[in-house]
Amino acid sequence: MTNPLPPLSLLETRVLGTLVEKQRTVPDTYPLSVNALLAGCNQKTSRNPVIEASESDVVQAIDVLKGLWLINEISGSRVSRFEHRLEKILGIPSQASALLTVLMLRGPQTAGELRLNCERLHKFADISSVEAFLEELASREAGALVVELPRLPGSRENRWAHLLSGQPDIDMATPARTNQPASQEIDDLKARVSILETELADLRARLSAIGA
Repeated sequence: MTNPLPPLSLLETRVLGTLVEKQRTVPDTYPLSVNALLAGCNQKTSRNPVIEASESDVVQAIDVLKGLWLINEISGSRVSRFEHRLEKILGIPSQASALLTVLMLRGPQTAGELRLNCERLHKFADISSVEAFLEELASREAGALVVELPRLPGSRENRWAHLLSGQPDIDMATPARTNQPASQEIDDLKARVSILETELADLRARLSAIGA
């Protein structure tokens, strides 16, 4: 059975994923304004692919997601702010939404990469727990939300992709460098550097919000 939602665009999944991410990493600035959402969508770190969306693009994506009840607009403020309803609409726990969020923001990843990249959203005890939630998301009666991709040549683990934008294009989901895979140690270091870069970007966003 397929996901009952209509396929979302890259920007729509980026907006949705950014809302979930910032709710957990910088709760002081959540719900998010359009400007904060724009900055989060266009981040250069922890994003794959990196995009350059305009404010009007983000507003249009917000309207689509509001129509699907995936986000709410919060009233009572000078500036419109938005919150996600991902877990409620899809009926998934916070652990599963963390995995789905990282897949929306960073593209296809292995269970090991997901465990590292989810660290700031939810700390999984081990890779087995990540795999258990992925299997649940893939076998939902209400419609699969993730799919396991064919293993790349030379890879030790299969990667997973989300299905909120429909079936992934296998060619598009293939990383640019597949000739000589890095060791697990280098992959772990890169993932941790990416986490630190994201924390720095979130800290700058907090300081900017305070200054505003």
